[in-house]
Amino acid sequence: MQTQDQPQHAPPAQAEPPEHVDVLVIGAGQAGLAVGWHLREQGITSFLLLDAGPEIGHVWCSRWDSLRLFTPAEYDALPGMPFPAPAGTYPTKDDVADYLRGYATAFELPVRLNTRITRLTKTGDTFHANTSTGPITAGQVVIATGPFQTPAVPTLARHLAADVVQLHSADYRNPDQLPDGQVLVVGAGNSGLQIAAELAATRPVTVAVGTRPPMLPQRLLGRDLFWWLTLLGLITKTADSRLARRLQKKGDLVIGTRWRDLARLGIQTRPRLDDIDLTTARFADGSVTTVAAVVWATGFRTDYTWLDIPGAVMDNKVANERGITAVPGLSVVGLPWLHTRGSALLGYVKDDAAWLANHLRDDLEAARTPAPAGDLLV
Repeated sequence: MQTQDQPQHAPPAQAEPPEHVDVLVIGAGQAGLAVGWHLREQGITSFLLLDAGPEIGHVWCSRWDSLRLFTPAEYDALPGMPFPAPAGTYPTKDDVADYLRGYATAFELPVRLNTRITRLTKTGDTFHANTSTGPITAGQVVIATGPFQTPAVPTLARHLAADVVQLHSADYRNPDQLPDGQVLVVGAGNSGLQIAAELAATRPVTVAVGTRPPMLPQRLLGRDLFWWLTLLGLITKTADSRLARRLQKKGDLVIGTRWRDLARLGIQTRPRLDDIDLTTARFADGSVTTVAAVVWATGFRTDYTWLDIPGAVMDNKVANERGITAVPGLSVVGLPWLHTRGSALLGYVKDDAAWLANHLRDDLEAARTPAPAGDLLV
């Protein structure tokens, strides 16, 4: 028999059920925002965009100070809102970040910032997302984290002397970060060559080129390159077309930079970097140079370590066909050549986002429609 002096024990508290949405979009950059806009257009209201950054456009704000798009403003719009800059001008990275923030606000898109996904699993028809702000379940998940995730730095970097400053292009902001003296830029894509040209104004620069990329001028016959690409339909060629396959084999195009312009700036070009010994870089042709700093413009690796669903990731890629994976309810958007050359570009991702939103709407409607009753037995 319990006396008055004995403590009263309350029943254990029931755990709150996790938050649930019909569609969870992981990433609130241009691809995620475009998907969000199209979901609203489809009448889907139960969705949420997660982003690990402290503000919308954080990735753009974090790029180097002088970065400008090579697509003119008239080709940089997401669905429903023109880019607020005159046609023929080339927006800065801060212009893009401002545009993305304004876009999310104008359309009241449900974005949750400072929220990093740590694990995604699936049980039955339900996805379970562990995030830094709490668990979420969803019927559909869209991965919109983009192609630029983990900076890739060669193991050769370990051979540099401790007093040689080295940065990945993701961490480069301006020339003041680097000491006076010879700078080696490793990589000859758009980022590497633009950074090399900026540095060449104040110090000697060498660029190590593994494979010379194809180059196209910013303007042809008085028109911007993207005017021609759009007119000729090249930007919308599907990834499985013969021309697209040839373009993919050639690698990324360098736009608006020419080798003779780099030479005019005094930039030295060397073949592939083969070895480093403290402050000495050795190249594939046997030539050497002494370096005070190195900028690694060596690209990025994908990181899907949080994606814990069998069959979703193969060879560090989310296996898909036009964004639709083999895992029912799981899709991806915003990757290069996902469907066309423009699939990862600011002003062209809207086409993939529209197609994907239609697919999500159909899937959600099918899930809500009761299965037809079987024939009655007589």
